[in-house]
Amino acid sequence: VAKASAEVIRPSLFGIVIITVVYLPIFALTGIEGKTFHPMAITVVIALTAAMLLSLTFVPAAVAMFVTGKVEEKENRVMAWLNARYAPLLDWVMPRGRLVIGSAIALVALSAIGATRLGSEFIPNLEEGDIALHALRIPGTSLSQAITMQEGLEERIRKFPEVERVFAKIGTADVATDPMPPSVADNFIILKDRSEWPDPRKPREQLVEELNTAVRQIPGNNYEFTQPVQMRMNELIAGVRADVAIKLFGDDLDQLLESGKAIETVVKGIDGAEDVKLEQVTGLPVLSVTPKREMLARYGVSVTAVQDAVATATGGRKAGEVFEGDRRFDIVVRLPEINRTNLDALGQLPIGLPREGAGFVPLSELADIEMSVGPNQISRENGKRRAVITANVRGRDLGSFIDELRETVDAEVTVPEGYYIVYGGTFEQLQSASTRLQLVVPLALLLIFGLLFALFGSTKDAAVVFSGVPLALTGGVAALALRGIPMSISAGVGFIALSGVAVLNGVVMLSFIRDLRERGMGLDAAIREGALTRLRPVMMTALVASLGFVPMALNVGAGSEVQRPLATVVIGGIISSTILTLLVLPALYRMIWSRKSEEPTQPNAALAPENA
Repeated sequence: VAKASAEVIRPSLFGIVIITVVYLPIFALTGIEGKTFHPMAITVVIALTAAMLLSLTFVPAAVAMFVTGKVEEKENRVMAWLNARYAPLLDWVMPRGRLVIGSAIALVALSAIGATRLGSEFIPNLEEGDIALHALRIPGTSLSQAITMQEGLEERIRKFPEVERVFAKIGTADVATDPMPPSVADNFIILKDRSEWPDPRKPREQLVEELNTAVRQIPGNNYEFTQPVQMRMNELIAGVRADVAIKLFGDDLDQLLESGKAIETVVKGIDGAEDVKLEQVTGLPVLSVTPKREMLARYGVSVTAVQDAVATATGGRKAGEVFEGDRRFDIVVRLPEINRTNLDALGQLPIGLPREGAGFVPLSELADIEMSVGPNQISRENGKRRAVITANVRGRDLGSFIDELRETVDAEVTVPEGYYIVYGGTFEQLQSASTRLQLVVPLALLLIFGLLFALFGSTKDAAVVFSGVPLALTGGVAALALRGIPMSISAGVGFIALSGVAVLNGVVMLSFIRDLRERGMGLDAAIREGALTRLRPVMMTALVASLGFVPMALNVGAGSEVQRPLATVVIGGIISSTILTLLVLPALYRMIWSRKSEEPTQPNAALAPENA
């Protein structure tokens, strides 16, 4: 027991260090993706450290105390069956090293091409269980009218048997953390548990489509469908409540509106674009009173007199105070509301002439009165005026949507000189996280190679074990493609975790092969004996790691959208990594060391089972 424990101290120590280094890129993630995966990385590193300490202290002591009498190792039926089929396959692979290695390289190249076709997204959208509906009405809609329209909208939504209740928030609260006009409402649709649905297997996307079809039958509204938490996260990340934002910057509001409508039309034609809308730049009704300069000069009335009269009639002016005990109330003079919105009534507003006793002249004689469409809001970002076209993406990955969007907009929309387009949304977080990983992941892999070199003292052996990383990644890419899952930060974390398992399997096999060669066994015989002997630990490592991720891969509960890509990558990668360790690694090791071996190599005799 003491001798066995001493022999595994070094591999165990290097194993835990390699796993810790593998998880360094995960710690480099910041922001939302960091908060999601940092606990997982910390848990794995601490658990492996504790397991290593127990395996070097408690396990040897327990074996010495409780394992007594005659000790012998027997193979069960499963391992005997696997050995019987692995040995002929290994005998066939060993002399054909170039063919096996060439096939592995081709598989890696094929998976690299396939990875570019998977698509990409930041983090898979979580199914929160509820729906957020953003209802936008005509600018200038009064509060009373907005409430009436909102009641009709909620009544229509309640008719769906999947809906438990619906409520809304209109306008700006006392604490103005989310200022909105009365024409905009945030609706929160709380759904029943799926067990209470008429069809529990109905996809959420189908329910959203049915809701969208139903509410669009109510006139005077425009809608955006999202989820409560997702809506707020998008707003925090990109300043908009949708998945994608096309920000158009410029000076003239009319030109921003014209170019924005052109971009909106293009976006609506792209596959996967939903809830496409241009920010309400204009549309607010404005009372416009334009003085007639000639008539003002004829009557001798100043522009200031007309402006003061109109301001008093529409906005009101303080004319005195009323006292009730200690309280004071202003007396405001203005026209009744029915007259303030009546152009004919405003036209009869009397304007006093400057000469004493000259009388009055109606406002319509001195000015043109009309209702015109003015700016609804003037938005700025970094000191520049902007208009935003927003869209949600459904039915396809975000990365390919953005690529197609940019190509289509650049080809079909021409903005004037001085105007420019900036793309925003959650994909910006994907780009920033990918940029960080492009720096940290190569550094972590370089550190892993350095640790392997320190463990084996040989660049060739370190390279043989390290070759398990690319072929392990091929299985992860294939698994994502088979399940139709795009590349995401979640899948990237799975690839990072997978690298450690692939390297450890190679360490387990190659350490034993080197030990056999140091005892004087021939190269081919050592490789065959080491591969067959280490079949069980390699298979156990693969089964434990892959079976542990099966529940995550098949989970359909809350949060499963983030877990599923990670588990899929690990399971698929472990399968390909196991194949590499059992077939490609022995062939690669033999091809590298057969030329440098000091002993004669006799492939046919060495590969015979009776000589092993």
